[in-house]
This record gives sequence, structure tokens and C-alpha cells, in this order.
Amino acid sequence: MSTDASLSHTAVRGRAAVWRHIFAGFSASLVGIGLARFAYTPLIPPLIQAHWFAASDVVYLGAANLAGYLLGALLGRPVAHRLTNTHTLRAMMVLVTLAFLACAFPVSVAWFFVWRLLSGVAGGMIMVLVAATVLPHVPPERKGLASGAIFLGLGVGIAASGTIVPLLLNLGLRNTWIGIAMLSAALTLATWSGWPPASRAHVQPAHTPSAATADNASTIRLLYAEYALMALGLVPTMVFLVDFIARGLGAGAHVGAAYWILYGAGAIFGAPVYGFVADRFGGRFAIRVLSLLQVAAVAALALSSNEIVIGMLTLVIGSFPPGIVPMMLARVHEVVPNDHVRQHKIWSRATTTFAAAQAIAGYTYSALFNTSGGSHRLLFAIGAVAIAFVIVVDYVAPLFTRDRA
Repeated sequence: MSTDASLSHTAVRGRAAVWRHIFAGFSASLVGIGLARFAYTPLIPPLIQAHWFAASDVVYLGAANLAGYLLGALLGRPVAHRLTNTHTLRAMMVLVTLAFLACAFPVSVAWFFVWRLLSGVAGGMIMVLVAATVLPHVPPERKGLASGAIFLGLGVGIAASGTIVPLLLNLGLRNTWIGIAMLSAALTLATWSGWPPASRAHVQPAHTPSAATADNASTIRLLYAEYALMALGLVPTMVFLVDFIARGLGAGAHVGAAYWILYGAGAIFGAPVYGFVADRFGGRFAIRVLSLLQVAAVAALALSSNEIVIGMLTLVIGSFPPGIVPMMLARVHEVVPNDHVRQHKIWSRATTTFAAAQAIAGYTYSALFNTSGGSHRLLFAIGAVAIAFVIVVDYVAPLFTRDRA
């Protein structure tokens, strides 16, 4: 009896520890990606109106976070190898908090650029490291759901950017930045002891690649291509949706902000729902079916002018940016099962590929927008085609390789 009770108590403690790890991961994605990137969107008009910076500088400063994200994705694994994953994640949450606080003081454009860049670096490192730090402690049959819970923070950050930030703006622009910094600091402190025990990243021992490994490599390259296409597909709606509502449809800025809240609501359920689908039906099934859903939603957005229909489509479209993360992680774990070191390496490269594609897409779509005379629908159509190619590539590419994973 006592032995059974002891085993039961140990199991309960183990489950509680797993949930503490997941909450730490959730908080990191909320602070480092959700808030650090998306809270800037509703702050753009106040930054211009308060004459902190010129309008052209504000757009330039917004791109600094994306550039930093790419840099962070590249640096994540090397830094973690020296400091451990846990210490790096804690340091990045502290860095984001300091960046929010520093942005409360518009010393100069260069000052603001550096701190926006550093917040992006932290976000990139968090994206690379957080899943690899938490998921090894989660039962295999729950990894998709757990990764969905971790990256739910990204969706909550998007939703917060449309709700909490406008409320904080009633206190003034400087106090808004300070308020976000206080929220970030609170989550950093609350999760400080919630991470798994610190351990340095292991180096994969050298081995001679087998034929199976070579075939497997072709599938991994396919995943990189699919993730890059997803980045190309989500940028138009992520960047231009509010402007499409406000100016393209002539509904005004307040209505545009309301649609951004709908986008955030979709983002909240995106990660857990996509993670659940990947858990239940497999990563490949999730990629094909959920990408097809996105193609339909984005294509319909490019054709519709009905505000109710667009609102429903916005909920679906908002689920995609956070949802693809657990979906792709599940696929990586399918392709490379039971190998945490290789999974981490592949995910790091996938994140870097995504970040590079997203940064390139941001500037390319902006150029297309200007040369097309401000055609939002053209950009949405291109985004839908990019996501459609995810499905095409996933079906067609395996026909030309021996690997069918």
C-alpha cells in the first residue's frame, strides 16, 4: 500500500513539474515573441502622433525586430551550448524586459533600433530553444498538445497587443512601455524556477550516414521548404490585414483595430488546436489539411468585401502563425523520432529558414504593395498561392525520393 501511495505521489509530482515547464515555455513565447513583436503594431500610430520618431523611422524600427529574430535563430544553439538552454532562456526573458523598459525613453533612433533588434534576437533564441528544453520532459503521446500549449503564448501575445496595449495607452505612451516591461518582469520571475534543470546541449557523436539517413535528409529539406513557404504565405495578412480593413475597405482605424482583436482571438486557439490535430492524426496530415484550410481562407479574403465574412475569415487566418509551430514540430518528431539532439538541430535550422523567408517576404511584399498602387488583394492572393505550394510540395516531392516518411 505504502509503495503504491509513494509511486502515485511521485507521478503527481512528475506531472506538476511537466506543467511548470510548459508554463515557463508559454511565458517565454508570450514575452519574447507574442509581446516583443506584435505589441509594436498598435504602438505605431501613437509613436508617430507623439512625435517620438518620423513615420519612416517607425517603419524602419519595426523591421529591426524581424532582423533580430533571424540573428537570434542563428545564435540560439551556439549560445545555449555555452550557457545551457535554461540559463539562455532566462537571460533572453530578462533581455526582452530590459528592451521594453529602454523603449520607454526615446533617446534616439539608434537607441530604439538597438533595443528593438535585441528584443528580436531574444525572440529568435526563445523560438529555437524553448521546445527543445521542455518537450523532452513530456510523454511522447502529448508532445503535440504540449507544444501547442507552449506556443499558445504567441497567440496570447497577439491578442494582448489588440486589448491590453490600447488600455495601457490611456496612461500615456511611456507608461505603456513600462507597463509591458512590468508584465514581462512578472512572468520572468514567476517562471524562474519552472524550467527543467540546466544542462548543456549535447553534441551528437559523429557517425557515418546510412542510406536511410540520406533519404531522411531529403524529407528534412522538404520540411525547410514547406516552412519557408508558410512564412511567405502568412506575411501579407499578418502585416496588411488592419490596413486593408481601415483604408482598403474604408472602414476606419477603429474597425481595423477590432479586426486585429479577432485575429488575436484566432491566434489563441491556433497553437493548441493545431497541436491537437498533429497529435491525433499526425504531422503530415495536419500540414496538408490545415494548410488547405488556410488557402481557402486567404483566397476568400482576397475576394470578399463583406465585413461579417471577413471577420470569420480573420479568426481562421489568425490561427495560422502560432498554429504552424506545433504542427511543424510534430512533423520533425515524426521524421526524426527518439533523437532529441537531432530534432533540436533540425528545428533550429527550420526556425532560421522561416525567419529568413519572413524577413525577405516583409520587404518584398512592401515593395509590391507600393508598385501595385496599394493592392491588398494582390498580396493576399500571392499569400494563398504560397500556402497552396506547401500542399503541392508535400504531395509531389516524396515521389522523387526514396523516403516516404
